Amino acid sequence: MDSLFDSAAEEAHRGQEPLAVRMRPRGLDEVIGQRHLLGPGTPLRRLVEAEAPMSLFLWGPPGTGKTTLAYVVAGVTRRRFVEVSAVSAGVKEVRAAIEQARRELGMSGRQTVLFVDEVHRFNKAQQDALLPAVENRWVTFIGATTENPFFSVISPLLSRSLLLTLEPLSDDDVRTVVERAVADPRGLDGRVRLAPEAADHLVRLAGGDARRSLTYLEAAALIADGEITVEVVERAVDKAAVRYDRQGDQHYDVISGFIKSMRGSDADAALHYLARMVEAGEDPRFIARRIVIFASEDVGMADPTCLQVAVAAAQAVEFIGLPEGRLNLAQAVIHCALAPKSNAVITAIGEAAADVRRGDIGQVPDHLRDAHYAGAKKLGHGKGYKYPHDFEHGLVRQDYLPEPLRERRYYRPTRHGAEAGFSDRWSRIRAFLRGLPGETGKTR
Repeated sequence: MDSLFDSAAEEAHRGQEPLAVRMRPRGLDEVIGQRHLLGPGTPLRRLVEAEAPMSLFLWGPPGTGKTTLAYVVAGVTRRRFVEVSAVSAGVKEVRAAIEQARRELGMSGRQTVLFVDEVHRFNKAQQDALLPAVENRWVTFIGATTENPFFSVISPLLSRSLLLTLEPLSDDDVRTVVERAVADPRGLDGRVRLAPEAADHLVRLAGGDARRSLTYLEAAALIADGEITVEVVERAVDKAAVRYDRQGDQHYDVISGFIKSMRGSDADAALHYLARMVEAGEDPRFIARRIVIFASEDVGMADPTCLQVAVAAAQAVEFIGLPEGRLNLAQAVIHCALAPKSNAVITAIGEAAADVRRGDIGQVPDHLRDAHYAGAKKLGHGKGYKYPHDFEHGLVRQDYLPEPLRERRYYRPTRHGAEAGFSDRWSRIRAFLRGLPGETGKTR
């Protein structure tokens, strides 16, 4: 049982808690976002309402509510809440917390929620120490992680737990968090007014992180004189407001400047526009998608590794999120900007598609048609097909394009970067396949 001194100390501390702590939801219905986890009939809601012992892993970006959900689970089910930080705790602290939970369970029947933040930082021995408590249900274990638990958590522990994936909060979610904190008696209790433009700026700064939005809001409220404006927020967090509307002209203007700077090989300019988008809270996945498209549209075969770098950056952003993900985006941007350029890929597929849309298609040559089904050979399908692997250099002269398109040429490689080598090779192969003396012959 807690002493009177403990209760008094807790009461005195309550008024000094950060705004983000004071505004933690007291029940599942107060949780903002994560609707896929909290709707009627979802596993988490059923587990909470049944008050059954459970073990959970909460995986998601910072500020999406992992710690909040752990507190809510403990509060709704009236369980003791014990928090252990994987950054500072060792095996000794973990075992002590489990032993205390066992004693509490034996003496009063009260269950304990053991919350381990940053659980991916625990080594194998520390994670092994959790196994008996999880397997015997001495505690309700909840582990929070920003990293993929399939790579950072031991299989025995993961297999005994329910894995819940949290999603980044939407702009509307963060706005709701901020507005609630301004009006709620636990928060600012209406002591200041939040200007709409300032709310927009806080949402952009938060980048889907509810805790960050409340931290910035609290800092702004300390220096506000009755109203929190954009200027107040700028002074409070020492971060200028980036004039950027993700649904308006600035969104399209900045992304256009970004693409054209990479196309023009100006790495500095491309990084400037990247920084503007990141600082304004642009969805990093949108930026990553544009870089992946650019890698084929504007670089292509001039540097085939550019696409690999772009895709890797996109996967890294999904894996680690912001702010660290900006490093991966910046690396991809520099690579794309400095790479030799070629639009031969988009030109080739564009011209091929144009022919198809015009109806210039013709019939697939008989020797290339599928000959596996019954009756195909009677129709002459596959007859005369020459298997390239049976010939020297893996090449054999035969027609591949439909008859009306025999002389079409779609891929016209440049002499830029690595595409020069592909150009030489394609020139030789095409001349051989078409029976041409060199690069002569009709090209449309």
